[in-house]
Amino acid sequence: MLLAAFFCGSVFAQVNPDPIQKKFAAEITVESAYKHLSVLTSDEFAGRGTGEIGAAKSAEYIKNEFQRLGLQGIVDGSSYYQPVPLARSTFEVSNFELNKKQFENGKHFMVSGSGPATTIRENDFVFIGYGISEGAYDDFAGVDVAGKVVLLINEGEPMDAQGNSRITGTKESSEWSTSRNKRLQAVNAKGPKVILAVSSTVASTLERFGSRMNRPRIALEESLVGGPNQNAATVFNLTEEAADQLLAASKNSLAGLKDAINSSGKAQSKKLKGQIRASYGAKIEPFADNNVLGYLEGTDKKDEVVVIMGHYDHDGKTADGTIFRGADDNGSGTVGVLEIARAFSKAAQDGHRPRRSILFIGLCAEEKGLIGSRYYTENPILPLQNTVAALNMDMIGRIDDKHLLENHNYIHVMGADKLSSELHEINYTANATYTHMELDTTYNDPNDPQRLYYRSDHYNFAAKGIPSIFYFSGLHPHYHTPEDTIDKIDFEMMVKRARLVFHTAWELVNREKRIIVDSNKP
Repeated sequence: MLLAAFFCGSVFAQVNPDPIQKKFAAEITVESAYKHLSVLTSDEFAGRGTGEIGAAKSAEYIKNEFQRLGLQGIVDGSSYYQPVPLARSTFEVSNFELNKKQFENGKHFMVSGSGPATTIRENDFVFIGYGISEGAYDDFAGVDVAGKVVLLINEGEPMDAQGNSRITGTKESSEWSTSRNKRLQAVNAKGPKVILAVSSTVASTLERFGSRMNRPRIALEESLVGGPNQNAATVFNLTEEAADQLLAASKNSLAGLKDAINSSGKAQSKKLKGQIRASYGAKIEPFADNNVLGYLEGTDKKDEVVVIMGHYDHDGKTADGTIFRGADDNGSGTVGVLEIARAFSKAAQDGHRPRRSILFIGLCAEEKGLIGSRYYTENPILPLQNTVAALNMDMIGRIDDKHLLENHNYIHVMGADKLSSELHEINYTANATYTHMELDTTYNDPNDPQRLYYRSDHYNFAAKGIPSIFYFSGLHPHYHTPEDTIDKIDFEMMVKRARLVFHTAWELVNREKRIIVDSNKP
């Protein structure tokens, strides 16, 4: 089924196809794409985890391909690598005891923290209910939590017998229920030593993810070493079973305390007896992964540049040997970058060098919070003011749940209209002329609950005022699971989507005038 977004002929008319473009778009092939993706998803590349050997092998593979295609290295003169200074923070819990019963990290609780090695031996704690302070209801009234261990119900809010919120007075929940960060920030502002946050979802989360919850946190080095979160309280996310073990010493239970709050409509915050013994702390190890940059110099407008990018990292390999191969996320986008690089390189060798320059980037550490693209945009190798547009491919190889039983001939497009009406028009015209797909803009809606537009590398460019497009084939059941494998890739559609990026880029680099920035904020 074709959506209305495809029928844009009255606004974005098809133009006569350019035989030169068609010739070099044909360099993007199923055979070549399959060859690249077979390597990137192999055992040897081990899931391309940030800071792991697979990421280093991936960067080297991309660099070698750029070099083979005749692209230039431009970092510090001639290197293809832009090192991104990262740090690996492992939060180790050597002991965690509640009322003399041992609990295990990753099995009975999960923890987040960034502080140094610490040992606590406490014989009491402060129960602070839901950690809510709003209007007449205040869980912090009459209790001092500074420097204390606090127990917090980290979900929901007080409700009366009719199912009305004690905060809103209606059946509509307050913001406290929809934002756990809100209550954790409220508690942290009071200066506790440790937060024990209990919720009904912890057990199922641990069952699903198990030891993966204990994998190191990776971030830019500056944010982990001496960063702003060093003084935040350590948060132990407890199962209800663990919370009841602690509460038993004062002859309380989680259910009983909840009932008391709900029935009275009043906070039940109090100091309670309960033995807590714990030893924990962060171990921080600096390292670097690389953004991989390949530069194709333009002709008469070579000082202006178009960026074509995709992140190459994924979730790596677990301790038990399970490989998260990331064929779609984002082996497919990485292959798209390599295929388009070859097409433009062939064109240049055949006398059709682009007028503007093109910077191809394989980005690192996207899965850790868009780190590679953030680092590049904060430390650009080429001036951002000369960067005309950024085209990002992140997952272009599958058929998503939405289209599985309908039209497979589609691509999700996000961001094309956010900063430049001309970028929007160029992309639609390229599709109408060459690739003839449904351009699905569902996720381009600012009110889309999944906020996918903000969750990939193009956004760091858009935030700097650079018109950007995010090309995406959509979510599927194997997203971030070991089942995201090469056998599930639709190579015909993957190649077609990469060709749309090629045709859009061709117009961007060869048109007379640089595209305008005239639309709403990113």
